[in-house]
Amino acid sequence: MISREEALELLKAQGQEEAMIAHAIESEAVMRGVAEKLGRDVDLWGLTGLLHDVDYEQTRDEPAKHGLIGAEMLEGKLPQEAIAAIKAHNGEENGETPSEEFDYALRACETLTGLIHANALVRPGGMDGMKPKSIKKKMKEKAFAAKVRREVILECEKFDLDQGEFFAIGIAAIAAVADQVGLA
Repeated sequence: MISREEALELLKAQGQEEAMIAHAIESEAVMRGVAEKLGRDVDLWGLTGLLHDVDYEQTRDEPAKHGLIGAEMLEGKLPQEAIAAIKAHNGEENGETPSEEFDYALRACETLTGLIHANALVRPGGMDGMKPKSIKKKMKEKAFAAKVRREVILECEKFDLDQGEFFAIGIAAIAAVADQVGLA
């Protein structure tokens, strides 16, 4: 399996913008938090979160290929279950239907990062003191972070976490990497 350092180098070699690197780091952190809570392989889930958008620069204008090209790039670097989750995280566009807990976790975790990050940017204290109820409120405000697909975040129920618990894990995970993603 690829190391975290190799994964970061691979992301950077693909020309990822700073915002995409930040999203990758946040996704990694949330996936690690969820994996720990569920008793799954924390390193594997983290690396999958980190690398899920590795092909974004190549597929930015071809969303039907996003996740599929990344999966090809990662063959032999990650186990098949991780490759499948990376394909399925963009299932609406590329036709790869999520079916496993891992698939749903990646989708929900990487999507939740957008809502938490946007919330931190509008709060006077940023990540400091953010609570799950704040994210629940933002979930209802459709105009806030309008591109964040709330229905995907709700897939947390497919891996047996209720919203409050999932949001708490996400907030703690992103707060822990805030200094790496421009939120400190």
